[in-house]
Amino acid sequence: MDRRTLLRALGVGGAATAGMGWSATVGFGAGQGFAREPARVTAIDNPLLFHSPPMSPFRSTVERPPTVSGTRLTMSAVTARHRFHPDHAPADTFAYHVDNAAPTYLGPTIEAQADETTTLTVTNRLTSHPFARDIDTSLHGADEAYRTTPPIVVHLHGGETPPDSDGHAEQLVHRNESITYRFPNRQQAGHFWYHDHAMGITRANVYAGLAGTYLLRDRFDTGTPDNPLGLPAGEFEMPLILQEKIFREDGAMSLRSTPVVSEGSWEGGAVGDVGLVNGAVWPDIPVARGLYRFRAINATSYSVWNLHFSNHMQFWVVGNDGGLLDAPVPTNAIRMSPGERYDLLVDFSGVDGSVLLCNDEAPPFQAAMLGAVAMPLFCRFTVGSARGFNGPVPATLRAGGRTPDPLPPLPTPTRTRTVSVSQPYALRVPPAYMALNNLRYTDPDIEMPKAGTVERWDIVNVTDDPHPIHLHLVMFRILGRQPLRTVELQATHIQPPLGVKWTPDPEPFLAGPLMPPAPWEAGWKDTVRADRGTVTRILVRFPTADELGFDPDAPFQRPATPPSVATRTSHGHATGAETALQGYMWHCHILDHEDHEMMLRYRVVS
Repeated sequence: MDRRTLLRALGVGGAATAGMGWSATVGFGAGQGFAREPARVTAIDNPLLFHSPPMSPFRSTVERPPTVSGTRLTMSAVTARHRFHPDHAPADTFAYHVDNAAPTYLGPTIEAQADETTTLTVTNRLTSHPFARDIDTSLHGADEAYRTTPPIVVHLHGGETPPDSDGHAEQLVHRNESITYRFPNRQQAGHFWYHDHAMGITRANVYAGLAGTYLLRDRFDTGTPDNPLGLPAGEFEMPLILQEKIFREDGAMSLRSTPVVSEGSWEGGAVGDVGLVNGAVWPDIPVARGLYRFRAINATSYSVWNLHFSNHMQFWVVGNDGGLLDAPVPTNAIRMSPGERYDLLVDFSGVDGSVLLCNDEAPPFQAAMLGAVAMPLFCRFTVGSARGFNGPVPATLRAGGRTPDPLPPLPTPTRTRTVSVSQPYALRVPPAYMALNNLRYTDPDIEMPKAGTVERWDIVNVTDDPHPIHLHLVMFRILGRQPLRTVELQATHIQPPLGVKWTPDPEPFLAGPLMPPAPWEAGWKDTVRADRGTVTRILVRFPTADELGFDPDAPFQRPATPPSVATRTSHGHATGAETALQGYMWHCHILDHEDHEMMLRYRVVS
């Protein structure tokens, strides 16, 4: 079935989709942000999508999440109830409690110091899953018992951690069990985050609330008002955990987005219709008149956003996933995919009244064909009369001396490795299964880069969607993106059945010059947006055991499976039978895709 036939069958042809969008009681201009502040925002009805009830924005306020620090921390994953909007009842959620910080959704900000090991002991105290009816037990690793006794895994996203502390998706922590992770923090200051990574239910656990910010400080980026970089600190530095959601009429979260896919079945990804910041729906954030540092995370399951302010004012990007850029990058908008973090400076000194944080990125094809549109709004910043941080935007951030050394030149690779993002099956009504290298998670043909070498990974994306690709353990640099003649490539290299590795050479099918990364993508990254119909080239150095202080290829034990969780099979591969684990993972950070089955293992070998 081709796209036009499918759209006709679903009743969402061009005329239908053109009329689907957002409405507000005052001045919303499609594609232009909000011309004036809306009093009420709701999606126009579409029978192929579930919709949140109409909600009035700016009814609640958010502040900086609580912060915990120390070299020995204890964490519990707990079941809680959280009110996302003042007009709705509290909803069932998950949350991380760290020491004395006990939020009802998400987790506190953890602050750690470079070169000081953080030991984190985590206990699973979850009860029944808020999305018990939505767990698809046909997915690899998902078990019927997870509806009432969900396991957890904690992954420090961006951390260079030993394999037994990396949050391996099969290193499950079951109810009332504990695990101790060791994070060496032998890195420069950076903006990481911690979130669940349990096999087959990552999306459900993160959507329920298992995520939080992890800030690594060093002698330059201290997080204190007297930091050598001259950056805003204290009350003028604020994490922004950005998400999209769909809510039910009773205020509960909905993991489902469309009746096209039956309850209890995997969907493949969904655009939310309500924006959240730090667990609040469309909040108002009071700010002083001055410069702020926002540590923003795209912690959603699916969407890429084009973030900008409603007045299109300039702001600055000073860092991304792995730390600071050489100098602030002025811009009016940034594209941000799931898993990415950006370190932003915003000057409110010239804003009168308020300004909105908006998005106008069109949804990917797989969602757009059902009529999904961009979720347009995250929050309002209301500028008060108080004077805030009045220092200037720094001219440089990495110049040596009292600042970190400049970013090194792009390395010369010793090997080029081609990997692929594809849709193994013919296009069908959602869910649309996709894969890396045309393989399943348990297929044995894995990447095995050599420690101490630099590789260029060419990520060939022949799908119609962007995919944020995340590599555990390492940071990399983006070389650029190059358009492909994907139809010709696929006609020349016929894709084999799922389970047979397919990594076609893209060079004969290039359709244009290499497009360099955006200036704000220039630093150290661990997640890269692989756009549709492109080859995305990244440069990765795989560290040695001496550099890391641990053996990245050391095997470690899989936790015992409790009797209540049956050993089962999925896609013909045994799960839970092996006793040892080894290596790391790379995957798409669209959480639905990661769960099924865009995640592969890899090992760094000597």
